[in-house]
Amino acid sequence: MQEVIKLLLGIVVLLLGIPIGNILAKNTPEELKDGKKWFYLILLVCFMGSIVGLVFGNDVLLFTFLFIAIVTSRSIKRKKKTEKKEVKIRKKNKTNKKQRTKRK
Repeated sequence: MQEVIKLLLGIVVLLLGIPIGNILAKNTPEELKDGKKWFYLILLVCFMGSIVGLVFGNDVLLFTFLFIAIVTSRSIKRKKKTEKKEVKIRKKNKTNKKQRTKRK
């Protein structure tokens, strides 16, 4: 019973990684642009570390690496969404400028 409670608590903490990753991505866009390749390296290391934790049966190691991977992946995913929005805004601004110059 105690083992089940530990696993459920670990899953709840992992789920908290989703909003934490979103908050970090929203508040630190400069770091995401500069360190894109490093974020992918962190993801790779975390997934390898979580596999090692799974093989050795070390729950702390497994959940730690998975938490870091979730936060990092949410940050990267959030960054891609904001980049798409920025591109749409730029295109819209360009079309608005073209329309204004045509009217003159």
